[in-house]
Amino acid sequence: MTILLGTPRPRNTAAEGATPPGRGSRSRRRPGRRRRSALTPLLFLAPGFLLFLGLIIYPMIKAFQMSFYDWNVIAGATSHFIGWDNYTKAFHDPIFGRAVVNSAAYMAMTVPPQIVFGLGIAMLLNHKAPGRAMYRALYYLPVVTSWVVVSLLFQYLFADNGVVNWVLHDVTHATSGNISWLSSRWTGMVAISALGIWKGVGWSMMIFLAALQGVRKELVEAAQCDGAGPWQRFRAVTLPAIWPAGAFVTIMLVIGGFNAFVSVLLITNAGPADETQVLLTYMYKQAFTNLDFGYGSAIAVLLTIGVFVLSAIQLRAFRSEDGNG
Repeated sequence: MTILLGTPRPRNTAAEGATPPGRGSRSRRRPGRRRRSALTPLLFLAPGFLLFLGLIIYPMIKAFQMSFYDWNVIAGATSHFIGWDNYTKAFHDPIFGRAVVNSAAYMAMTVPPQIVFGLGIAMLLNHKAPGRAMYRALYYLPVVTSWVVVSLLFQYLFADNGVVNWVLHDVTHATSGNISWLSSRWTGMVAISALGIWKGVGWSMMIFLAALQGVRKELVEAAQCDGAGPWQRFRAVTLPAIWPAGAFVTIMLVIGGFNAFVSVLLITNAGPADETQVLLTYMYKQAFTNLDFGYGSAIAVLLTIGVFVLSAIQLRAFRSEDGNG
């Protein structure tokens, strides 16, 4: 027994130098696993990306192509290439020029009130008060209502015998008679803009409210301890903190202002005599009423370029104000 215990066991060098069973096969499978793990996110992204290509990118490319043709929608008919004629026609079309002015006026009349009222309401609702959640829901409710429903509602409110004229003439006696809001250009644009403001304030309020809740309370308290008043605290502490949110709200509202369509179509039907045409309603009229798809596509391309340039200018301006540009 002693001899057996004291005898050194022979070493199996081949066994010691060999790779343990299974380890080599696992190492060989690692590159394949990495490739599969890298492809997994792409598989989830693929359906959305294909939809984006089919529903966004392809129509944009097709519209750009159609803008250079006298496009014929009849099956089997030939569409003739006319070059820049549709764009030249747009710049010489007085109704197109009026649509540009009306779109810019709608944007100018709706964007500042939505920013001011949205920020003011957000600051009020940012403080703890009874019923704060209910007021947030009430202010946001117009955002989720149907454009068709509220457009028909505002058409009734601004009718010749509507509620607005009843309040102005019969209740407050602010006017000597009923105003025909929807029968002239600028009064019609006022009615359309009123709907845009009412429906959009809740959206900007929610964005600003989320930004205000991210403002560091210790900075506000420190400014208050230093003797800063409410306006000074807002200008020195709150405004720099919510500046990115303000930039986002402004850019999105400007884009939305140039994309007004349903409210104009249902409240005034772009009338009377094309007086309240905006870019999208005029594009719709040319493409689907006059069946001039080439000219309608040219209007769409010009609108896209204009919005893109305006958004780029705003981004640069906000970055410069923020000190990053």
